Formats: sequence, structure tokens, C-alpha cells
Amino acid sequence: MASYVLARYKFRGRSAMYALFAAGLMFPATVAITPLYILVKNLGLVNTLPGVILPQIAFGLPTTIIILVPFLQAIPKVPGLITTGILAFIGSWNSYLLPLFILNDQDSFTLPLGVQAFASVYSVDTAKVLAFTSLSMIPALVFFSLFERRIVGGLTGAVKG
Repeated sequence: MASYVLARYKFRGRSAMYALFAAGLMFPATVAITPLYILVKNLGLVNTLPGVILPQIAFGLPTTIIILVPFLQAIPKVPGLITTGILAFIGSWNSYLLPLFILNDQDSFTLPLGVQAFASVYSVDTAKVLAFTSLSMIPALVFFSLFERRIVGGLTGAVKG
């Protein structure tokens, strides 16, 4: 919604707000992991999926805004939405550091954490570790291969914009 407002409405501070989101691209989650953990802990979201989901959304927002604003200013709107959705999904699917800090219970582990836990428990059996790793990659690979044209098309439009 912020992308739409920045793309379609003219108001004081619009450029500054867009620049703020652009600056957010230079702020990796690893820099903020300690204060983020404290905030998540104070909100009572440690060891919960919302404790992982909400920060993922917040850290994905700058990329989404930067890609969507040029699309919403131009005619083809849908490829930008699909591209950012796919990139957000793949980024969240592969996320390791934030779930590592937030989730303590193995029953709620994401797949990258499950791979790590499986690898440390079964590190002697390399075949099982590699099989589990391969199986955990399949959903992201299928998702990416199905929407590969949309991603490339969407990013092409972002470069033109």
C-alpha cells in the first residue's frame, strides 16, 4: 500500500519517504539482530511464528517499495506485484538467522533450521543429510521455476522505470 501511495499521490515529503525506504536496503538484518531480539522478546513473540514473520515483512518492505513504485507509476502493474511477491517468498523461505534467534522449539523450526538441526544430529550419515537438504530445497526451486519468467519480466520493468 505504501508503494501505491508513493507512486500515485503527490504530497510533501514523498521523496524523503522514498529515500528512507531506499536507505533501508543498506541496513541488513544481521546488524539489527540483537535489538530486534529484545523487541521480539518484549512483545512476547519469542518462539512463535509471528515473531519471525513480522520482522521478515519489515525487512522485506524496502525492496518491495523500491521495486513497486516504478511499476505503479507505469501501466504494467501486475508483473511488479508478482515479482516482489516471489522474491519475498523465496527470501523468507531461505531465511536462517532471524528464525535461529526467535524460534527455540524444534517443532516450529523453519526448513533451513531443520536442515541445520538434522545435519548436526545425523552428521555421520552424509547421505541422509544431503537427502534432507535436497528435499527442503524442492518447494523453493519449484516455486522459482514456475514463476521465473515473471521474475525476469518484473525486474526488467524495474530497470526501465
